[in-house]
Amino acid sequence: MQPSAAPDPVDLAHTHARPLHWLATATATAAVVALAGALTPDAAEAGPATASASAPAAPGPAPAPDADTAAYPLRCGGADHRVAQRVTGDLDGDKNPETIAVVHCEAGSGTPPAGLYVLTRGRGDRAAARVVATLVDPREQRSVTGLAIRDGAVHATLLGYSSPDVPSCCPDEKEQVTWEWTGGAFVRTAGTQARGA
Repeated sequence: MQPSAAPDPVDLAHTHARPLHWLATATATAAVVALAGALTPDAAEAGPATASASAPAAPGPAPAPDADTAAYPLRCGGADHRVAQRVTGDLDGDKNPETIAVVHCEAGSGTPPAGLYVLTRGRGDRAAARVVATLVDPREQRSVTGLAIRDGAVHATLLGYSSPDVPSCCPDEKEQVTWEWTGGAFVRTAGTQARGA
């Protein structure tokens, strides 16, 4: 085996580092790092933008049904109807609100009987609200006041008449009524009391 020849010192001149060589290398490295930093978005800016692009925000509850768009089962004899009261809340636990509307026919005077209706959103973004339940039928000859939704239940006060002889201006019966969604239907509980003068 022949020993390798020692390299000529002149051939290794490029391996000796000089200060100018190190300065040029450091400048080139700094330029590459600076260029890479300029082309890469800031980490603070990239985080939220990346998160919002990859995971769309969860949709919130749908808006409550618009009581003015529903077709109510009222017979007003050619007169218009009026939505006198409305409240909204989630009655069936699906995280979307229903609307409860007190509606009566327009009357020139007196106290027209009211209907109390449960509305859900129509099918489609611009569809009219739908009546899905009638809690008080206008044929019951009742007025509805004190409408509220508390703890997922509908609360109202119904005013009515003990006999046909009672003037329509002055109902003499008062009933506190609650409806709760139970077993796929609205269950009514009430307590009747005579209305004081």
